[in-house]
Amino acid sequence: MMSLRHFLFILTCWLAAWAETSFAAAPRPNVLFISIDDQNDWIGCLGGHPQVKTPHIDRLAARGTLFTNAHCQSPLCNPSRASLLTGLRPSSTGIYGLAPGIRDVDVTKDRITLPQTFTRDGYFTYTCGKIYHDGSIKPKDRAAEFNEWGPAPGPGRPAQRINKLSPPQHPAMDWGPFPERDEDGGDYKIATAAIETLQRAPKDKPFFIAAGFRLPHVPCFAPQKWFDLYPDATLQMPPVKLGDRDDTPRFSWYLHWKLPEPRLVTLEKLNEWRPLVRAYLASISYMDAQVGRVLDALDATGRASDTIIVLWSDHGWHLGEKGITGKNTLWERSTRVPLIFAGPGIAKAAKCGRPAELLDIFPTLLELTHLPARPDLEGHSLVPQLKNAAAARPWPAITTHNQGNHAIRTEQWRYIRYADGSEELYDIVRDPNEWTNLAAVAQHARTKAELALWIPKKDVSPAPGSKSRILTYDAQTKTIVWEDELVRPDAPIPVF
Repeated sequence: MMSLRHFLFILTCWLAAWAETSFAAAPRPNVLFISIDDQNDWIGCLGGHPQVKTPHIDRLAARGTLFTNAHCQSPLCNPSRASLLTGLRPSSTGIYGLAPGIRDVDVTKDRITLPQTFTRDGYFTYTCGKIYHDGSIKPKDRAAEFNEWGPAPGPGRPAQRINKLSPPQHPAMDWGPFPERDEDGGDYKIATAAIETLQRAPKDKPFFIAAGFRLPHVPCFAPQKWFDLYPDATLQMPPVKLGDRDDTPRFSWYLHWKLPEPRLVTLEKLNEWRPLVRAYLASISYMDAQVGRVLDALDATGRASDTIIVLWSDHGWHLGEKGITGKNTLWERSTRVPLIFAGPGIAKAAKCGRPAELLDIFPTLLELTHLPARPDLEGHSLVPQLKNAAAARPWPAITTHNQGNHAIRTEQWRYIRYADGSEELYDIVRDPNEWTNLAAVAQHARTKAELALWIPKKDVSPAPGSKSRILTYDAQTKTIVWEDELVRPDAPIPVF
């Protein structure tokens, strides 16, 4: 007669074997990975601009969960994308500028990236457009990341500059109607490549297909019909406060000391502020239409119900707020980004206001696709919030731009500390435009101290080979160096 202990042992083994067999037999979900370049919160479902038209991204949000308080790890393309794809903060890798690439840095040289994880796990993997920063992955290293690399066309250039900025400005600093047809734009071609790949993806294995759209990154070019959505006569400009920088530390200027992105004063002088805002909006709507084409193609394959879709942007963009255009700041306009998940097991038409980071995408996708968790990732899975948008989340969102400069974003506060110790504090609930710096108000000393506890303990120097938009500060000598140029503390702030 079988003893109870023996019976329970056999039952346990059988259940374990059944669970393992069932788990292995369960189809692994596909992943459609959509990135956008320089897209701030001017998305319909995020309410960043009252006139923006993004029906396709909005419908994706309706079929999944939208994170309304998501932020990038760095307000610059290369470090932001390197962070997301390696799972490490810029302050852990020293990747702060437009170079070096991740395989040129000791910390990340042999690190298994997010796409590489799926390639190694047997997924069919494909990328087109801009996922890694251009040039970050050298041709010899590409095969380890994705099975296939598709086209990554740029926007093209008209024969002559469209706007009134005077040469020799950076060639990307242009905006206006171009080209004539949707089909001739770079983002249309990127969407077409993704669509064709969705149609031919192997049926006997799951896929990880990445499509990286370039707009609304400058040059903000789109065919005329997209400009027609935003008539100049009724265009609403972003809210800008005169003298908004008067209560911010001088160090805030050093993060974008001499950049090609024009200051607001220059745009106003040349009557180019409204054309830029209009072009940014037109570029968004044109890009949104390409996202819609890809979503429609996924639905047509019949595999949408088994596909996790994640849409994200690498960082935001200023359109005159704080007196500037572009990124490279630790304020809301530069750090807040769209982040949407949709697919099996994800709540529909949900909005989560908990702080989220782009770093969280890596561990979230591992959990959603039943891959092993990795303790070396510095982000945290968003699966609890994908099941219940109100689920608690203890971590803030942290953005870093060059060594020693960090922003901590909670549901109520944005706290910024610069390398020289200067600070900013904003109550986002009462002051969503960040017009009043509360850092010097005594009653907020405790709030600052609590938020400062989240500043990364690991804060490494720029990695060897760093260049372009690199700022360093020596606290002992109070020496500021911007792209190898010594900056005098009393130097006039460059105005372009």
